[in-house]
Amino acid sequence: MSKTYISSTIGWLRSAAGMSIAITIAVAVFATINSGPYLLVNTVVTGGMLALVATGLTLMLGVLNIAMFAHGEYFMVGSLTAYYVFSPISEYISENPESWLVNFGPLVAILVAMVTGALAGIISEKLVFGPLRRRSTDNWVMNSFLLTVGLSVLLVNLHQLIFGADFKGIVGYWSGMPVSIADVFISRDRAMAFVISAVIVVIFYLFMTYTRTGMAIRAVSQDITGAEIVGIDIEKIVLLTISLACALAAVAGGSLLFMYPSYPTVGLEPLYMAWFVVILSGLGNILGAVAGAFMVALLKVITVEYVGAGWDFVVPSALIMLILIFKPSGIFGSDVRGVLDQ
Repeated sequence: MSKTYISSTIGWLRSAAGMSIAITIAVAVFATINSGPYLLVNTVVTGGMLALVATGLTLMLGVLNIAMFAHGEYFMVGSLTAYYVFSPISEYISENPESWLVNFGPLVAILVAMVTGALAGIISEKLVFGPLRRRSTDNWVMNSFLLTVGLSVLLVNLHQLIFGADFKGIVGYWSGMPVSIADVFISRDRAMAFVISAVIVVIFYLFMTYTRTGMAIRAVSQDITGAEIVGIDIEKIVLLTISLACALAAVAGGSLLFMYPSYPTVGLEPLYMAWFVVILSGLGNILGAVAGAFMVALLKVITVEYVGAGWDFVVPSALIMLILIFKPSGIFGSDVRGVLDQ
């Protein structure tokens, strides 16, 4: 092993990101030994879905400089869509237990939720963000912030007006015995939720890294002028970015319908947790959001275990305050860059 490799590894471990990941692993190992492997299992399942919501949120920040405070409402759109799609499928399954829908019906509902989220994002761009972007570039961050807050209020009230304020949930997607992992039994729904999130995160990473469209999105986030010079269609990239971000939130909502029944403000908790992740990992850092999601999930699980369920937002909030004081750009040191950077 070369001295250069060793020195670079030591330098990375000394960095904020390296130290944070090392501390997270150490805490996870200690908590697992002390309280049992179920803590680690819960962290992995929670972190997987949180990564989807946080990735969409940081995509909006990194490419468009939009502080998306309506992101939780697209989670709600996904859960609501999955409920109305899966309810008739569930009735059909109960009458036809040998149907192929027993295994694939939930995937149909989750897929439709993802498509609906993407369409909702496209509509939002055409009716809300696009007109603002074309008419006002001054004070963009503040204007877009106020716009997303207003959009959040609008979507919450539309849900209540059209669909009511009742909880709309399901007992579970998949029936059968729980899955055993390290002597910990978890439901098939939780296991499938993690599998779905892992597959989507990997596909999204490959898309952003190796496809021309993904490279175009990254180019726009880094240098809008340079992207225009090389012929990238900025409007198409913006539209695609918003639809992808909203689709990621919606598929999380659809996948977790058994945990988060659809109601007007169901997206608040995922939104808060996603913001914890984005601030922790660095604004606009897509890859850092995935690592940050598991860090925040571990912190939430440990807080509930050792402090109490009522403290699950207090402890992460305190940590975020410390990070902002000592390292405002986040532990992965990423700054926000977007199409309307001044």
